[in-house]
Amino acid sequence: MSTTLAVPEDVAAAPPADMRHADDEASVVACYPLMRQLRPHLASEQEFVARWRRQHADGYRILVVWDAENPLALAGYRIQDNLLHGRHLFIDDLVTNESARRGGHGRRLLAQLAAEGRASGCTKLALGAAMGNSLGHRFYFRNGLLATGFGFTMALS
Repeated sequence: MSTTLAVPEDVAAAPPADMRHADDEASVVACYPLMRQLRPHLASEQEFVARWRRQHADGYRILVVWDAENPLALAGYRIQDNLLHGRHLFIDDLVTNESARRGGHGRRLLAQLAAEGRASGCTKLALGAAMGNSLGHRFYFRNGLLATGFGFTMALS
């Protein structure tokens, strides 16, 4: 069973005025405090920017809901192609500032990413979620995403 995230016509055309990509170092630095809420292991702005640069070279982008120059919510994502999903949009990071939750920002990001994925020829939107992230799981289910498997990791260092 698959579900399609409903994308209003105005979202499919272009991101709303308060939603834009963090495509330069200054905007990425502005996202660091918010990203750190999701990824507390990021020790500094410099580490975050260095990782963003490496990942950006491989297609990683950060879509942000802004309040002026302050990020309220963001999604880090990339277009991938593999044998499991085919061409798909994979969301690496999705977070809304604790003070801005329940404002619909996460849903808007998902809808815009679904539209961008379709425009890029993707047949799926995919993401991973930590096992203990029950609030995230509920959000994903409410927004039409289905749990289809487990992710496994092994530390190599």
